[in-house]
Amino acid sequence: MELPALLDALDARAPMAQRHLWLIELLRWVRGEAEDPQASVARVRLLLDTVQTRPEWLARWHDWWRVFTGSVDATPLLADYGFAPRTAFLSEFGHRLRRKILPGTPETTDLAELFGLLLPSRFDVRWLKALDSATLQRLHALLIASADAPGDTASAPALAAAEAASAPPTAFWQTALMDALVFCVSQVSATGFASEIRVRMSAEAQVSRPFHELPSSFEVMRQAVQQHGPHSAQALEAATLLRAQLDACRHAAYTVYSHLETHGVSVGIVFRLRQLRERIVRIKQLLDCLQSSQPERATVALLADLAQMSQDNRSIRALIASSSHLTAEKVAERSAESGESYITRDAAEYRQMLGKAAGGGAVLGLTTWVKFTLYALGLSAFWAGFAAGLNYAFFFVVIQLLHLTVATKQPAVTAPAMVAKLRDIRQPGAVRRFVDEVANLFRSQIAAIAGNVGLVIPVVLLLSLALRFVTGAPMIDADQARHVLHDLHLLGPTLLFAALTGVLLFASSIVAGWVENWFVFHKLDSAVRHNPRFTRALGPARAARWASFLRQNISGLSANISLGFMLGLVPAFAAFFGLGLDVRHVTLSAGQVAAAAASLGLGVLREPGFWWAVAGVLVVGPINLAVSFYLAFRLALRAQNISEVNRARIRASIRHRIRRAPLSFLWPPRHLPEDEPEDAPLDPDGPTSVMDADAQRSHG
Repeated sequence: MELPALLDALDARAPMAQRHLWLIELLRWVRGEAEDPQASVARVRLLLDTVQTRPEWLARWHDWWRVFTGSVDATPLLADYGFAPRTAFLSEFGHRLRRKILPGTPETTDLAELFGLLLPSRFDVRWLKALDSATLQRLHALLIASADAPGDTASAPALAAAEAASAPPTAFWQTALMDALVFCVSQVSATGFASEIRVRMSAEAQVSRPFHELPSSFEVMRQAVQQHGPHSAQALEAATLLRAQLDACRHAAYTVYSHLETHGVSVGIVFRLRQLRERIVRIKQLLDCLQSSQPERATVALLADLAQMSQDNRSIRALIASSSHLTAEKVAERSAESGESYITRDAAEYRQMLGKAAGGGAVLGLTTWVKFTLYALGLSAFWAGFAAGLNYAFFFVVIQLLHLTVATKQPAVTAPAMVAKLRDIRQPGAVRRFVDEVANLFRSQIAAIAGNVGLVIPVVLLLSLALRFVTGAPMIDADQARHVLHDLHLLGPTLLFAALTGVLLFASSIVAGWVENWFVFHKLDSAVRHNPRFTRALGPARAARWASFLRQNISGLSANISLGFMLGLVPAFAAFFGLGLDVRHVTLSAGQVAAAAASLGLGVLREPGFWWAVAGVLVVGPINLAVSFYLAFRLALRAQNISEVNRARIRASIRHRIRRAPLSFLWPPRHLPEDEPEDAPLDPDGPTSVMDADAQRSHG
């Protein structure tokens, strides 16, 4: 619609929906093609030039503006827009989901609901920020201040810009700002007094009682504004004291992160802390709008931030990411603690890893036999998957309790342990220690795979011979054996299924880290040790032993049980949806090929299908390891906030080690090369952890 026709359509007596649709259309005209912010600024100037020559339109605009400000409530926009209706993660998740699905309506008196329709795109943020001070002052003088002024000001549309800049806020705007400040301060106080926040603050923060003093500090400022005006010396001094009190509250709330670091992370608490920090920022923005020497500039900056928040708060992914960063860091840290035991650093540990992996392979040989036995029962898809998952989980737990090793389970926990070496990335030698850990991990994986596969094959062959001797039949019949070889064929879907298994291996480590964090957060080891019900049932000594056992093994038990059931049930659920997915675990696949060979006899060695299956098993192992390691490595890098510059330097150091000492990746070296380069000065910018990132925001 052209500007003259758009201006002629203004009608203060139109229904509410039509009045708001007119404003939406006007802002759409200002937005134009949404390509150049300066073009939108030029359109604003054109609008002002046009209406300045039409006094009769200004009179109609003043009527429209008075109806608009009298019918809409701006306080929810200023106080609550961008914040969760309730300070809970799941509540905000549902709120964003509803916003994505349900359309908005312009027939509303809530300016917060209308705002998303008025400024619906990211381009709105750009053109709002591009508005210059002269245009803002002219816009305020011509359309806002004159509309709120008593009497008919249409005959004098060009109020002096200097007077407009120094004029106090209009009654409508000042009332909305003060009400919004009341609500925001109340929300900050309520969050600070919430039990899950209050009890986790440091002792010093609890003694200083900053949240207790916040309401009285705000009340002093409010009284000064009411009695002397927002720009009075008394109001400005009271606002300075209020800002200082807000900073004290923010610093006190930040001490909760230290408690979470030690005692486990809760996504809900992290979400509330982030909301608290953003509320405090909003209060300071509202104070700027109320008391700034350039109120138009402060107001448009607030509107641009609200428009940006409107876009950001539509994203469910951003909500999950912003609230789960600290949890990801803690999960990675828990995994790092578990992963240290899987990394060999010298020849003695290397030989010990071979022995543990060989023992794990022997146990998995029994797992292969049980798996084929369960197939013979002819269960339905779900119960067959459940039984297979139970079989895997049981033997994985047996391997853990016997202190043996499954090769493919290592990368998901060793990658965070490796990246933990970069926690103090600014310290000299951090990158070299990391490269040492890469080499240690790589040869640990080789030892583990060699041990697993090296023993699972003879164990399965021996079991097949024993079964043939006892029952007269091998572990599987010839048809089933050929089916196994066909399924593991290198040119079939084996590579895809191996990658899927790598994802499941990584997922099991996430489950393990989350469960351990949950276990620590809720102090369950202390509950088992000291709860009267447990001590009466088990006795104090046995309860203490159970508490120690669970604290030491909860991560491993969670990983093994979850991995076992995922390996069994994911194919069953995929079959239900017709996806045809399956899993390929290198050790179990090697055992299945061995069982097929034992069934078909030595003649199978002359069949191409057998060697294609062997090639498939040889590829399954690296893919299992690579996918699970890559996913865990990315999570750990994100948890440690390693910059892209530092990642490039790390990659360069690894390439140098490969060139100078390639055998160090296969066998523990006696001496590393003398010309190993010193660490280059790493990028000092940016935090090295999520905790540091929140610290910078808290003190910013």
